[in-house]
Amino acid sequence: MNRPDCTLEEKRSVRCRRHVIAGIAMLAAGLLPAVGSAQTLPVEKQLPAALALEAASGAVEACQQQGYRVSATVVDRAGLVRVVLRADGAGPHTLDSSRRKAYTSASMRARTMQLDERIRTDPASTGLRNIDQLLPVAGGVPISAGNEVVGAIGVGGAPGGDKDEACAIAGIDKIKDRLK
Repeated sequence: MNRPDCTLEEKRSVRCRRHVIAGIAMLAAGLLPAVGSAQTLPVEKQLPAALALEAASGAVEACQQQGYRVSATVVDRAGLVRVVLRADGAGPHTLDSSRRKAYTSASMRARTMQLDERIRTDPASTGLRNIDQLLPVAGGVPISAGNEVVGAIGVGGAPGGDKDEACAIAGIDKIKDRLK
């Protein structure tokens, strides 16, 4: 790429020409758009707040029916919180665990139960446990619209991650017919 900050003298130098050559190589490789080519903005589906709230409510209700006091957090595709719902009597720790499970599921685009299993069976994946904010234990489930992950739900507080995950899935089931 021709650096605009190159002086006339520098433009004759090898250093400045290297940027031009690198830009041409990237253009040829298809990594840069051709000059004057039409570019369009990508379109991404968003999870509306109303659906996020409905999913969280569905998850908390599913757990309450089984006698579990939990928190449910729904995040968007980037892992940013859309909704948090804490059941009456749910422990304070459930807020953070539900958020981290949702964040983990959204950022990794997978169920946290699957990540937990992968970490246990694949020694190369054990470092995932040390990444700040990730909580790769069961209870986080991605929310998809078609093949596109638009968010995730995390549940914390049931007596076992498998029960957290079942409640998260129940929450998604409440809205799945509107995820298009």
